[in-house]
Amino acid sequence: MRVALVSDIHGNRQAFEAVLADVAGANADELWCLGDLVGYGADPNDCVQLARDHAAVCLAGNHDLAVTGELSLEEFSRGAEIAARWTKDVISPENLAYLESLEPFGHVEGIGLYHASPRDPVWEYVLSALLAEMCLDAAPERLALIGHSHVALSFVRREGEIATGERRVADDVADVATGEWLLTPGSVGQPRDGDPRAAWLLLDTTELTAAWKRVEYDVAGAAAAIRHARLPDSLAERLGYGQ
Repeated sequence: MRVALVSDIHGNRQAFEAVLADVAGANADELWCLGDLVGYGADPNDCVQLARDHAAVCLAGNHDLAVTGELSLEEFSRGAEIAARWTKDVISPENLAYLESLEPFGHVEGIGLYHASPRDPVWEYVLSALLAEMCLDAAPERLALIGHSHVALSFVRREGEIATGERRVADDVADVATGEWLLTPGSVGQPRDGDPRAAWLLLDTTELTAAWKRVEYDVAGAAAAIRHARLPDSLAERLGYGQ
């Protein structure tokens, strides 16, 4: 099966629509989302509806849990808190109910799915080989998919070796047939790896390959929507820099 993996959409309709169009062209069999449909961006209802329409599997991220009230807003940065409060005000009852139905972890086809990490599916940022080593110890699956960091990454631990990791750029491909792996697709709606293009990952569960993808989208339109909603300008400004 060819699976399109997306994460951290963050209310960015323009980015999500561009990724979905790219996914359609890649002949993916299913779309799995690792969470954070909302937060930061100005189109939370559109993004939740798109996930409802297209995702076979969807997790809850920490920003989703903030909007449903399962996490305290005091745990978030000021900009994230403002965006979450605004999202609470504009989210439709149907889309809120969908967010409330989601969990921050799951298991499909023998693969682990975690919004953040196998050790802490809500909050942990896995950005180093040391943390990856501990997460691989905690993961019951050989292959786990994680989001939350907004950075396209892979970590692998081969038999008898320690974990190593690397950032992934567009068109990178990894053979994941052997070893223990953590794969991060990067962020659809707010990349933080210096590339402003929307990120996603194509996983072939038969061939056991992972291919990282990037897609151009209407950054100016997404930024304008944030400003029109009177959300913090920094949330609009950062989109153009991939930070």
